[in-house]
Amino acid sequence: MTKPLALGSALCAVMALPAFAQDDSLTVFDYSGFEDPSFHGPYVDAHGGSPDFVFFGDEDEAFQRLVSGFSADVTHICAGSVPRWRESGIIEPWDQSRIAAFDTLNADLVGENVLSGSEDLYFLPTDYGSTAVTYNSDEVPAEDVATLEVFNNPAYAGRLSIPDNVDDAYALAYLATGVTDWTAATDEEFEAATDWLRRIHPNLRTYWTDPAEISQLMASGEVLVSWAWNEVPVELADQEFPVGFERNTTEGSSVWLCGYVNMADGPGSEDLAYDYVNAMLSEVSAGPLLDNGFGSANDAALSALGAEALEASGLGEVTVPVLAQLPIPNDQRQAQAEAFERIKAGF
Repeated sequence: MTKPLALGSALCAVMALPAFAQDDSLTVFDYSGFEDPSFHGPYVDAHGGSPDFVFFGDEDEAFQRLVSGFSADVTHICAGSVPRWRESGIIEPWDQSRIAAFDTLNADLVGENVLSGSEDLYFLPTDYGSTAVTYNSDEVPAEDVATLEVFNNPAYAGRLSIPDNVDDAYALAYLATGVTDWTAATDEEFEAATDWLRRIHPNLRTYWTDPAEISQLMASGEVLVSWAWNEVPVELADQEFPVGFERNTTEGSSVWLCGYVNMADGPGSEDLAYDYVNAMLSEVSAGPLLDNGFGSANDAALSALGAEALEASGLGEVTVPVLAQLPIPNDQRQAQAEAFERIKAGF
């Protein structure tokens, strides 16, 4: 008769625990560099330290790891990936009422395209930046980078570079072929952009994979002109390198937008997830983010830093068209990704 008693005691112990208890922790799946504590200072102040960070190289890698069973609580992705992630079922909406800065987010960053056709907030924008022509201002005349056709200029063959990133590559190619809204691109415009990328391929020294790599290539003189994120000229200027960042090329420049998604069935604390994203969007985080080349999606916090600070970080006003890297249909992004891989392979 001892077994029923033991079983009853065990059941009482289990029933005393909260159902579906979450770990009192938070795992952030992110790009390397965003673990900087100054980017989420209020979280550190409230909890005595940063959350746990795990890093990925690109969003395709992150997606494959997550659908294969890796667990995280929040993941940092860019807007172009939103439809794929939402349709996969691995993310769930954020509760807008728990986002402290929601009412002061840049309205252009939370429009219908970012909401991905839903009233639910599956993607919370937190940071953005620009992609434009970055160049060695000692060796490259300003008139040569007044147009994106600099990537077809034989004078710089072998000393050019663009990102190993399908979104940035096609933002460049669409702009170069006259498209400023890729969400409305036709099949013919896609083919024209693809052909343009194929034409510049032989001129490229390499496809850079991270800001540190392209900064080093430019500092060494191997690359004179690159299509690069605004954090690259910020870093090179800090090293007193003669760098220019031309956002007013005739055809235009691009803006990228990133943020966090809330992973469905994340093992950690949902409360901590909101504490983290609220810290990222806080006023005190806007300055450190901008110092590193990232604009805060909290428009009020960013504007308070002043126009001069924005200009110094490559996020000032421009007078040319801007292609915003907003979400696009999965089939369009897949077609772009497949074409880009063929071009890089020489086909």
